[in-house]
Amino acid sequence: MKNLVILGAGTSGTMMANHLVSKLPKNDWKITIIDQYKTHYYQPGFLFLPFDIYTTKQVKKNGEKFIPKGVNYIQEKIDLIVTDENQVKLESGTILDYDILIVATGTKTAPDEIEGMNGPEWYKSVFDFYTYEGAKALRNKLREWKGGKLVVHITEMPIKCPVAPLEFAFLADSFFKHKGIRDKVDITFVTPLDGAFTKPKATKALHYLLEEKNIKEVTNFNIECVDYENNKIIDYADTEVEYDLLVTVPTNMGDALMERSGLGDDLNYIPTHKATLQSKAHENIFAIGDATNLPASKAGSVAHFEAEILTENILRYINGEPLKEEFDGHANCFIETGGGKALLIDFNYNHEPVEGTFPFPGVGPLSLLKESRTNHMGKMAFRWIYWNMLIKGIHIPFVSATMSEKGKHFEEVK
Repeated sequence: MKNLVILGAGTSGTMMANHLVSKLPKNDWKITIIDQYKTHYYQPGFLFLPFDIYTTKQVKKNGEKFIPKGVNYIQEKIDLIVTDENQVKLESGTILDYDILIVATGTKTAPDEIEGMNGPEWYKSVFDFYTYEGAKALRNKLREWKGGKLVVHITEMPIKCPVAPLEFAFLADSFFKHKGIRDKVDITFVTPLDGAFTKPKATKALHYLLEEKNIKEVTNFNIECVDYENNKIIDYADTEVEYDLLVTVPTNMGDALMERSGLGDDLNYIPTHKATLQSKAHENIFAIGDATNLPASKAGSVAHFEAEILTENILRYINGEPLKEEFDGHANCFIETGGGKALLIDFNYNHEPVEGTFPFPGVGPLSLLKESRTNHMGKMAFRWIYWNMLIKGIHIPFVSATMSEKGKHFEEVK
C-alpha cells in the first residue's frame, strides 16, 4: 500500500482529496489529509462580513463534512516534513510515511512583521479583514463608527486575492453612502504598487473607479511602521498617512512549517514549477494554491484551475509519464465596486485582463472589465458554488483551467 498525504484541508487540499479519491486505486493507495483546524472558512466572505452583507454562519462550516469517504482525515498540527525520509511528523509524535506529498497549507497574515501593527491598537483602531477574527472585529467597529479618516492599506505583495483591498474601499464608499455619512468619511487607498493593481489594463479601469468614488490613492508606499500613538503609517521615504481607522492587509506568508522543514523561500512559499505544480526541489512533492511561489494570484479560482491540472499530473507521476506543463496561471475574479455592481477580470501569466464577455464570447452573460449588476450577482452566487461544487471537486461547466486560446479569441473579437 502506497501513501499520498495532503497537508492542509482548506480550499486546495479539500479539492485535491475530492479529485483523487475516485481516481487512485483503493487497493494500492491510501489518501490522508491533515489539518489542525476543525472549521473550514469561506475566505472570500471575509470581505462582506465587516459590512453585514454576510453573517458569520455563512462563512464557516465544519471542514470534515467536505472530506470524502475513503480519505483518512487527521485533525492535528503538523510539526515537520522530513524530505530525506519521506515522512511527516505530527505534534503528537505520530510519523506518517508518504510516497507523494501535496502541500496545500495556504498563506497566513503576519502583522508582527511590521513595527506597531500588531500593537495595543490591534482590533481597536487597526484591523485586518483577511482573518475571520479580524473581519468580525471590524464589523463590530463599523457598526458604531461615526466617521473620520479611513485608510485601506496593503503592506506588501503577494497577498491573497490582490483585488480584495480595492473591493473593501469600494464597498466602504457604498456602505457609508447607505448610512448617510459618506461626507463625514475620508477614504484613502494606500499601496506599495505604482497603481491600483498588478496588471496595467485593470489598473486603468480601477483607477477610474477610485477617482469616481472620491477615494484618494497613495502609491509606492513601502511601510516601515504603524505609529499607533499618533494614528499614522510611515514608509521608508518618511511619507506619512494619517488615519482614524486603519484597515490593513498585513504581510502574507506561507505556513511556518515550510521554514521549519527547509522547504520554503523567504516568505515560506514553496518554490514550484509554474506549469506542472511540482516542487523544484523534490520530485515527489507537489504544491497547490496559496502555498506556492507561483507568479499567479493567490485566489480560490486559481486553486480550482490548478487542482484539475495537478490531478492529472499526479496520475502521470504515478504512471511514470512526463508531467503536463499546462497550468498557465489562469485566474478570474469578480471585483465588487459597490452599489450592487461588480467587474470581472480574466487573465493569466501572459495575457492582460481581456475585454469582452464571459464565459461565452459575444454572449456572456458576464462582462469583462466592465461594471454590471450581473457580475455582482455572479459574485454573490459564488458562495453557493464554493460550498456545493468547487471544494467538492465538481467540474464547473464552461470554465476552463487554462485561458490561452480563450484569451487570444477575446483579443480578436473585442
